[in-house]
Amino acid sequence: MSKKSLPTTQKQGKARLGDQIRSIADRLKQETDIQIKATSKILGAAAQIAENHDRLISEVVNMVESDLNLEKQVSQKHIYTVDILKQQFKTLRDAKAHFNLKVSSWESLVNKLNAASSQTTITQNKPQSNQVFTDNYVKNVEDNYNNIEKPIVFLEPDVAEMFPNSEAVNEALRFLIRLASKNCF
Repeated sequence: MSKKSLPTTQKQGKARLGDQIRSIADRLKQETDIQIKATSKILGAAAQIAENHDRLISEVVNMVESDLNLEKQVSQKHIYTVDILKQQFKTLRDAKAHFNLKVSSWESLVNKLNAASSQTTITQNKPQSNQVFTDNYVKNVEDNYNNIEKPIVFLEPDVAEMFPNSEAVNEALRFLIRLASKNCF
């Protein structure tokens, strides 16, 4: 039998098989396009996370610098010198009575006052119950620790359309991880 004289059923079977292969190829192409779009959106979200992280670090650095400057200003306001005390009080006895301290000289009075002042400043500036103060709210340090383990992610509006909840985002990321581990990007 020659190739030209194939039965009609065999020709139809080959045509169906070809259609099925084309259909599968089209679906694979569509899935690949969807995966590329999802990956692009995920990478955009990751870039936004990195940007937010950098902004948060800058805010924390600014807060710490501000606190240090404030502490320095407060401590400088309460620095006593012999000259200042002599201007305020006529005698060493008056100064000792005013501050209720037992000292034998102006220098020892200044040393005690400055030492007590710096300890009071440190105690007053220490946060109560391990709290960190930020612009609009107070968060426990423990909450911040938990947030490191479970980061809060803010999605851009276009990403949020594709991923309406955390389950959708997690599933997409898991898919990307599986895909990356298979393809070894």
